[in-house]
Amino acid sequence: MIKAGVIGATGYAGNELVRLLMQHTEVELKTVTSQRYIGKEFSEVYQNYNEINTLICQEEDIEKIAEECDVVFLALPHGVAAKKVTKEILEKTVIIDFGADFRLQNVNDYEKWYGLSHEGKQLLKQAVYGLCEINREKIKNAKLIANPGCYTTCSILSLIPLLAENLIDKNSIIIDAKSGVSGAGRGLVTESLYCEANENMKAYKVASHRHTPEIEEQLSYIAGEKITLSFTPHLTPMNRGILATCYASLKQGITKQEVRKAYEKWYAKEYFVRLTKEGVFPETKWVKGSNFIDIGFTVDERTNRIIVMGAIDNLVKGAAGQAVQNMNIVFGLKEDTGLCQVPIFPA
Repeated sequence: MIKAGVIGATGYAGNELVRLLMQHTEVELKTVTSQRYIGKEFSEVYQNYNEINTLICQEEDIEKIAEECDVVFLALPHGVAAKKVTKEILEKTVIIDFGADFRLQNVNDYEKWYGLSHEGKQLLKQAVYGLCEINREKIKNAKLIANPGCYTTCSILSLIPLLAENLIDKNSIIIDAKSGVSGAGRGLVTESLYCEANENMKAYKVASHRHTPEIEEQLSYIAGEKITLSFTPHLTPMNRGILATCYASLKQGITKQEVRKAYEKWYAKEYFVRLTKEGVFPETKWVKGSNFIDIGFTVDERTNRIIVMGAIDNLVKGAAGQAVQNMNIVFGLKEDTGLCQVPIFPA
């Protein structure tokens, strides 16, 4: 059995991770930590675990947890993991970090977009970006995995075949993305209050969202050249889900059939990537509670643009499910182990 610890277990992403790990046949959940709920049973924080999870929320001691666990998940705010993870800890355990500290290889980009001094830059070369569908081989031997963000997972997977097969003008990419309120976390934030978010939709951090350089960096690796794009996120009045609508200009003469072949080439063998049929476009309710990403597209012949839509559950494929998928790869398990839940509908 893989012994696992979750640091920051009582946030939304941490809670979702606990739920998945408890259903995983090859995992023993040893430790959960929380700053706010030290000494409380996990089921006191989340009553849906009543008589199911009797673990006590511990005070964080990453050195001790690293000694006891084969894998430690850090479900912490950005800027925290870089201060905690050390070379000595990585010699004892695998770290899967939900934050952004080890996602960007360019330190200047991290410090500019996050407004933080990077405290763990000496470990960046060791970190592997944990988007399983493109970095599977690197993940297998990784000790430090940077779990991608939710917007980035949805956007990057939606666009990879177009860039990899050189089907679009690389300077024409626009991403218009919507997120459920759980993407803002469980902390008290005015914008996430019911009266603020309900019956409302709004763009935020326009031309300044910190997932932008992450998307650009990863797509640049795929394209083999620097990608610069426009990314606009929106908050929508739903609990969970991401819908990314991506636009780009097709190269002259590229047909819808060629685009379809590109997506089938890249994703035919990817269990968690589901391509919708022609004329059917992804909806967040079709992936809720699951580790799937649904991708659909059409070609606007009038403007010669392709419009690609991707939908994920931000707490699963966009966070906890992807982390478990990474863990499965590292420990040589079948990649879908513990992740075969059918999406919940209606929910």
